[in-house]
Amino acid sequence: MIVGCLALNASFEPLTMVPLKRALRLVIDGKAEIVEADGRLVRSERLAFPRPVVIRLTKFIHVPRRFRRQVTNTFLFARDRYRCQYCGRGSLDLRPRESLTRDHLIPLSRGGTNEWTNVVTACSACNTRKANRLPSEIGMHPLHAPVEPHFVHLSWAVRRLTPTQARYIRLFYGADVLHQLEEIEARTAGRRFGGNADLRA
Repeated sequence: MIVGCLALNASFEPLTMVPLKRALRLVIDGKAEIVEADGRLVRSERLAFPRPVVIRLTKFIHVPRRFRRQVTNTFLFARDRYRCQYCGRGSLDLRPRESLTRDHLIPLSRGGTNEWTNVVTACSACNTRKANRLPSEIGMHPLHAPVEPHFVHLSWAVRRLTPTQARYIRLFYGADVLHQLEEIEARTAGRRFGGNADLRA
């Protein structure tokens, strides 16, 4: 089942996922063209269009190559591979009453910020243990230094892509980026269904 339509810039750069109705409106208004369809038709009283899987904007939209996106737990956990950065346990290894949380290396109460370089994924037990102390004060240092993710990972890490849509990610960003996104999606699916899943096409 298609969960959305991949919208490409005029340059064929993948921009975002849009709902089917939005994709069709862009096509009807002449602002986009259908690049890939799934073989079915979408009909109204007067019109019939192939059901789009990928559309391409007719005019180029400038998108900054690097931008700062607000830190959300969804993207934070994906960046840290759903693993506590203190004890190393993954989300599937946590006890029933434990969960993944956001920890601030420099606590907010001590002047810390919600920036990518100051937050890590922590299990609730480690987060409680660290409390409002600095890593150096309690000897709890993250497994990996926190960095701001590449904007491609921020944009696509938590979005499900069909094999047809994934092909455009591969064409524009390369097979390595697509593979990293597929690994994240497989881990996310494993968390949803309580086991490991491989959704790569």
